Amino acid sequence: MTLAARLTLAQWLSPAFPVGGFAYSQGLEWAIARDEVGTADALAAWMADTLRHGAGRNDTILLCLAVRAGLPDPDLDDLARALAPSRERLEETEAQGAAFAAAAVGLGLAPAPYPVVVGRAARGLDLPLAEVAALWLQAQVTNLVQIAVRLVPLGQSCGQRVLAALHAPILDLAAEAATAGPDALGGAAFRADLGSMQHETMEVRLCRT
Repeated sequence: MTLAARLTLAQWLSPAFPVGGFAYSQGLEWAIARDEVGTADALAAWMADTLRHGAGRNDTILLCLAVRAGLPDPDLDDLARALAPSRERLEETEAQGAAFAAAAVGLGLAPAPYPVVVGRAARGLDLPLAEVAALWLQAQVTNLVQIAVRLVPLGQSCGQRVLAALHAPILDLAAEAATAGPDALGGAAFRADLGSMQHETMEVRLCRT
C-alpha cells in the first residue's frame, strides 16, 4: 500500500497533473528579464533563498499543517491567502488549488490554496510527512528550474545540476516543516516578493506570475 500511495502522490505532483504549474514562475520571469537570474549559479542562489526564507518554506509548512489538520480548515485557508505577497501570487495559489481539487477525482475536495488542498488530499495516503513535504518541494523546484531552462535559457543538463544541488536544502526544509507549527510561518525573501509584484506590470511575459 505504501508503494501505491507513493505512486498516487507522484501522479498528483507530476507536471502532467492538470494544475497548470508550467504557467507560474512566482516572479522568477521578472528576475530573468532583469538579468538578475542569468546563470546556473544565480538560479541556484535564487531558489535556495526562496526555499529557506520565502514561498518554498511557507507553502511547505502550510502543506504539512493541512496534512496534520494543525489548524481548523477555514483558518488555514485564510492564513494561506494572507501569506500571498502579491495579487498574482494569490491568484496563483487559488487557481492551482481549485484545479487540483477538480482533478483529484473522487476525493471530494473543496477548492483551497494549492499547498493546503494538496495537504488535505495527502492525509489519506498515510505516508511519512517529511517524505510528502520533500516530494512536494521537489515538484515545485523542478517547475521553476524548467522555467529558467526555457527563459534564460539554460541547458537541460545545467538545470539538472541546479536541481541536484538543491536536494540538501529540500531535505532539510522537509524535515523542519513536518513538525513546524503555524508560528513558524513567515519569510524574508524580499526580492522574490518584489519580483512577483513587479511581474504584474511587465508588458511582455510568458508566465502568469
